[in-house]
Amino acid sequence: MFRIRKVLDDTTPQNRLVIAEAQAILRSQFSGMPAEDIEKLPELLRDPLKHRFRTVLFVAEDARERVRGVAVLMHAPDLDFCFLDLLSAAPGRTGSGIGSALYERVREEAIALGAVGLFFECLPDDPALCPDPALLRQNRERLKFYERFGARPIVGTRYETPVRPTDTCPPYLVLDPLGRPELPSRDRTRAIVRAILERKYGRLCPPEYIDMVVQSIQDDPIRLRPPRYIRRTTASPRRPLLPERIPLVLNMNHEVHHVRERGYVEAPVRIRSILGEIETTQLFERVPARRFGERHIRAVHDGRLVDYLERACREVGEERLLYPYVFPVRNISRLPRERSVLAGYWCIDTFTPINLRFFMAARAAVDCALTAADLVLQGARFAYALVRPPGHHAERRTFGGFCYFCNGAIAAHYLSRYGRVAILDIDYHHGNGQQDIFYHRNDVLTVSIHGHPSFAYPYFTGFRDETGIGPGTGFNLNFPLPEKVSPEKYLETLDAALARIRRFAPDWLVLCLGFDTAKGDPTGTWSNTARDFFRIGHAIGSLGLPTVIVQEGGYRIATLGTNARNFFLGLAEGGHVAKPIAARPRQRRSTPAIDLSQLTFRDTLAPEDEARVRALVADGMFRPEEIEIAVELVREARTRGSAASGYWFLFVEHEGRMLGYACYGPIAGTDGRFDLYWIAVDPQMRGQGIGRLLLAEAERRMAACGAKRIYVETSSTELYRATRRFYERAGYRRAALLPDFYRTGDGKVIYMRELPAAER
Repeated sequence: MFRIRKVLDDTTPQNRLVIAEAQAILRSQFSGMPAEDIEKLPELLRDPLKHRFRTVLFVAEDARERVRGVAVLMHAPDLDFCFLDLLSAAPGRTGSGIGSALYERVREEAIALGAVGLFFECLPDDPALCPDPALLRQNRERLKFYERFGARPIVGTRYETPVRPTDTCPPYLVLDPLGRPELPSRDRTRAIVRAILERKYGRLCPPEYIDMVVQSIQDDPIRLRPPRYIRRTTASPRRPLLPERIPLVLNMNHEVHHVRERGYVEAPVRIRSILGEIETTQLFERVPARRFGERHIRAVHDGRLVDYLERACREVGEERLLYPYVFPVRNISRLPRERSVLAGYWCIDTFTPINLRFFMAARAAVDCALTAADLVLQGARFAYALVRPPGHHAERRTFGGFCYFCNGAIAAHYLSRYGRVAILDIDYHHGNGQQDIFYHRNDVLTVSIHGHPSFAYPYFTGFRDETGIGPGTGFNLNFPLPEKVSPEKYLETLDAALARIRRFAPDWLVLCLGFDTAKGDPTGTWSNTARDFFRIGHAIGSLGLPTVIVQEGGYRIATLGTNARNFFLGLAEGGHVAKPIAARPRQRRSTPAIDLSQLTFRDTLAPEDEARVRALVADGMFRPEEIEIAVELVREARTRGSAASGYWFLFVEHEGRMLGYACYGPIAGTDGRFDLYWIAVDPQMRGQGIGRLLLAEAERRMAACGAKRIYVETSSTELYRATRRFYERAGYRRAALLPDFYRTGDGKVIYMRELPAAER
């Protein structure tokens, strides 16, 4: 099982790791390719203006997110054509279907971009051009593969003329018309061929050679070679998910969560009402939810909250309900022992009960949200997770408001590994869950339009002056509105929210969709009608952003389905007229320079350090379980003290903002041996020498405590090559290699540095 994901740039650590894996595949599979062409892949993605092509990387990842195939697509928007530069499965993966899936995805992208055709090169299957029998067989198989999709060499040109007379196996220029009935004209093809030769091969092809090839194109329109391997050529049967259809991921397990008490509005009929209306639009295509690991929940929620909900729901069983009714002061070291009282420790209200059925439904809702996020990663413009219970009131360490896990935040964190994310919450009630979870982060913008907390649940958050803390300052935006709001005023506020999202320039949008802003909703006071929801959907679709839609509130059953239908009709129309996000120039994000002399160090722990450390390491470089370990070390050091826990911390800061930290400690039972457990720098601040400065200060402090040797461990994989170089440049030598330690093919490298006596 694998998924195909589009990588637009190298601005996130996860994307950089994926690009490194892709480069390793290219080095292995294209041994004759110049090394500099492979090394410049990040630059191609980052700077389209310089190369006059917008480059997109597609990777096929397995269930463990290892890259198993790669395709590099170049788009020339000025001439409306695409050029497939490279396509390859990883070594040992040929014939596994990865190549076909990648090519189908590339075709979908080219179609979505409105390309006149998909051009690429293939080595010839003519013995007169390729005298090597083994290579000739490979070339024939490759051309046979592409012919299945209707792609064949362009004939009647001199494109396959060698640049140098001694060259062998000059490539054909192949065209996949992408199902278009007409082939490009002579003049248009000449312009495209000139662009390919000048932009991609300008350093190899003299101007007179390029002129010769271009002038050799005489057919108008051009001609393709007759099928040679496949009697009847057929384009791929797979069609793009969008703009024609929106993947709909339905929480099939939601009906087990049903409170039959009068007045409990969060009921199964909500989903049936929405589903019955939206499926009449023919906009949707049902997609089954995948099962995701619990680590994605724990990446945004306190593990103790998750443990409590799982255990307490199981103990309560399926038939009884446990309502929180006592709310003790949250003293982290003194949890209540009584189960019914303990519920109030983790909950924010008295009307959100728990039992086993609730946990099952909430867990399934998370899977739906993550499935929708994964579909957007694979190229869907929109994906809708139609779920209940909702999630946007569940904070990092509390649940409430009918919400148990913050579905939108979990999806946003999942996406944040691959780019910047904006969350827009248009439920009537404040999205306190997302705000709390991302309040310290600047890679996820949280925006909420809601009733003012002076009268609307949850009452204690959602004020305008709540803008974020530390690195997250300015990345949380609240629009608290009065009890009576006209549809025009609401749309005016929505325009302001969308303007802030545009300035943030995210790669992905997570929409927390509530229909409780509707006229007559029992939980709201506003007056939006079906017509207004169409306009709301149209405005959001017009952003042109790949969007995960996660269902939140909406409780007036009489109009719920109609409002939902109109919202999605507006969303689809807005998305259709929006300029595709793929066609926008990618902005290179600058890293603010820091004066290293202004940095300060701190070795004491503060209450907010758990959240700060989580935000700093949750950048895609580390797996969710590693993030939890990092936070747990801080928690243990705060609870027990550094001496008792063995974990000492050093933070580097600038004007109160944490830029990085190190965790180290003495190895028990040794003479002056210390472990460097962790060193991490804010991703936006890397490359400025902060990590080296932090390491040097940590070494100095360890030496002052009697350290004679320092040990550090890291992975042996290609992805961690930069990490290994960092330690090697800092004077660490490789002391040991434990093959296959973490997993097969991923060994543990142990580095060691002997501290000179002068440093002790």
